[in-house]
Amino acid sequence: MATTMKALMKKNASAGASLEQVPIPKIKAGEVLVKVKAAAICGTDAHIYSWDQWADARIKPPLIFGHEFCGEIVEVGPGVEDLQKGTVVSAEGHFICGKCFFCRTGQGHICQDVEIIGVDTDGCFAEFVRVPAENIWVMDPSVPEDIAAIQDPVGNAVHAALIDEVVGNNILITGCGPIGLAAVAICRFAGAKKIFVTDVNPYRLDLARKLGADFAYNVTETGFVQEVLKETRGLGADVFLEMAGKEKAINDGFKALRKGGWISLLGITDGNVSLDINDGLVFKGAKLYGINGRLMFDTWYKMEALLTSGLDLKPLVTHSFSFEEFEEAFELVLSGSCGKVILYP
Repeated sequence: MATTMKALMKKNASAGASLEQVPIPKIKAGEVLVKVKAAAICGTDAHIYSWDQWADARIKPPLIFGHEFCGEIVEVGPGVEDLQKGTVVSAEGHFICGKCFFCRTGQGHICQDVEIIGVDTDGCFAEFVRVPAENIWVMDPSVPEDIAAIQDPVGNAVHAALIDEVVGNNILITGCGPIGLAAVAICRFAGAKKIFVTDVNPYRLDLARKLGADFAYNVTETGFVQEVLKETRGLGADVFLEMAGKEKAINDGFKALRKGGWISLLGITDGNVSLDINDGLVFKGAKLYGINGRLMFDTWYKMEALLTSGLDLKPLVTHSFSFEEFEEAFELVLSGSCGKVILYP
């Protein structure tokens, strides 16, 4: 096997990236080496590529970024007995300590010493990636590789959408980024009654309709609160999935929620926001869930069940590029005129 590989790197604390030849990672005991077959661009990767305030405070170049992928195991480290070469896999991208209070009480997804692949350690925008064996997820052979590569964001959507009752309920989703779009398909497949979505991007609103949304509102053109109330006989949505991270979207979602409904907050805000806690939550008797990633590994089993039972996420993947075309791929992601974008080594 060759000793070097292609890798998309953030070499400096500035916008952009570069495609480099770097040494193939050497694995340790308890690790596997995965040959990347497909990698997907996440919003986090876009932050790193454009080098915004968050990236400047968090990322320490040089770094191979990227954390959504699928691939094939090509090398197994000492002590790994339940994984074999040639197995097609994806991976849970949160590397946990296993020792803190949260890990020891089954809450590894909020580990206090977590490291994230492609953020704190070298990631998957490369021909090969090194992964702890305990983080590997063996993919069902029926799942296409582009869908296998987006398990990370799909898992976020599964966790947010299925943390409480969906069947027969009216669902409001604010924000039609890839996670919001995946949530549309998941709620439709899980037996939701009516699905309402909001965004400012016409392309993504159209994608939401293709994935199963009944009503799609461009909030630059129309308010949605009264529309949701009208379509639910004045009660409001039973469920509010917040994926936008915008103050107005959150407060309008509270207004559109019925009494006794439940809320998942997944969208990340730019800073502190002002919330109508009294009328939006307390007097409604609403339940509120904060969503951080995926449950390890409960969510992965749910994803596998959904995907092998007929959940169709194909419309979510809209574009693909080679590693050499990364600049075009990232410009498209930053424009918002796409769903999930796949990079092939």
